[in-house]
Amino acid sequence: MSRRDRGRNGYGGAVTLPGDPPGGRRAVLVWGVGVAVYFVAVIFRTSLGVAGLDAADRFHVNASALSTFSILQLLVYAGMQIPVGLMVDRLGTKKVLTLGVVLYTLGQLGFALSPSYGMALGSRALLGSGDAMTFISVLRLGARWFPARRGPLIGQIAALCGMAGNLVSTIFLSRTLHGLGWTETFVGSSLAGVVVLVLLLLFLKDHPEGYEPAPARPAHPAAGAGGTAFIRRQIADSWREPGTRLGMWVHFTTQFPAMVFLLLWGMPFLVEDQGLSRGTAGEMLTLVVLSNMSVGLAYGQIIARHHAARAPLALGTVAATAVLWAATLVYPGDHAPMWLLIVLCVVLGACGPASMIGFDFARPANPPERQGTASGIVNMGGFIASMTTLLAVGVLLDATGDDYRIAFSSVFVLQALGVTQIVRLKARTTRRERERLVASRVEAVHVPA
Repeated sequence: MSRRDRGRNGYGGAVTLPGDPPGGRRAVLVWGVGVAVYFVAVIFRTSLGVAGLDAADRFHVNASALSTFSILQLLVYAGMQIPVGLMVDRLGTKKVLTLGVVLYTLGQLGFALSPSYGMALGSRALLGSGDAMTFISVLRLGARWFPARRGPLIGQIAALCGMAGNLVSTIFLSRTLHGLGWTETFVGSSLAGVVVLVLLLLFLKDHPEGYEPAPARPAHPAAGAGGTAFIRRQIADSWREPGTRLGMWVHFTTQFPAMVFLLLWGMPFLVEDQGLSRGTAGEMLTLVVLSNMSVGLAYGQIIARHHAARAPLALGTVAATAVLWAATLVYPGDHAPMWLLIVLCVVLGACGPASMIGFDFARPANPPERQGTASGIVNMGGFIASMTTLLAVGVLLDATGDDYRIAFSSVFVLQALGVTQIVRLKARTTRRERERLVASRVEAVHVPA
């Protein structure tokens, strides 16, 4: 590990050495380009959430087939997280983001022009491939341009900007869809990918001058950096850390309720089951996004100052989400009252920021040359849970004649599984972080300025 990387301690890098990236305006500019790439990726990812009913009519499909769009997209996304993490560690951020932009732009354009259900599925898979390359790259970019102690806040701000992309989908894309039509809306939105590709090629750099990361060493002298031995070692070393596994389960347990709601099933639930108009339902989805952005800033500030708050915030968010979902689903009568739906949407908005806490467990557990791989493992968690729930809801809706109360009860099963794993790994992770904190303080004393 190079001297510039030794300022990281077990609590996210509160000890800052001269080699820590300085941040500053240049860092904000370069990192901002990466965030813009992620912003557009989220617009494309969530565009189906406001177009779900239109997609069902356009391709003449039922609930299970409609959920396949999002399931396939998330299956590709989740399956690529570890390969993308390895790519980021080996190739750097710029190359991976460039490939990601090209893929998700082609996917969005293909979705706009697809004449059949099968071609539309292929386009969403292509979009998912490109989308999978964005967030991990942005996390790596922030780690290389900003001091380590800023990690939690930088991560939350990146996620907040992504949610702004969701806001574009729920407000502007939905209106454009019903004003201009399917093809014009999705073709027009794909042009945003071209814009960020130009910005990326012109302005983005992997790291500041003089802050190159230490090269990843092969596991054996005879194995090249791209060999299978290197890949196995990166994955095994990352997974061996309890902080990585805890981060994955935090992400798994916290992210999926809001993801499922925003990505596909929120609009049909609010319109078909709760009797809201499409306009009002769109406003409720917007409320989830606005809550996410507000809570994200608060969580980032709290965790940056008090790392012991990570687990309580994550578990508290899970508990609040479970309580509100249960209250909504078991409410007597045909529809839940508007005040309860509003509170549910506000609480769902905390799920995204809570999922970012997973990265705050994995980050101090892994050295810089392994950050991409570890982040990929963490990021898989929430998307596996989302994919599973999307499928379960679609299948249960078809099996029960569109009984949303039964279908959405699948949320509680995954939450129970995730909480069990979080509790199991928390003490072990805390012990390892304390050991690293002591070691980093000793090392800081002996490293010359």
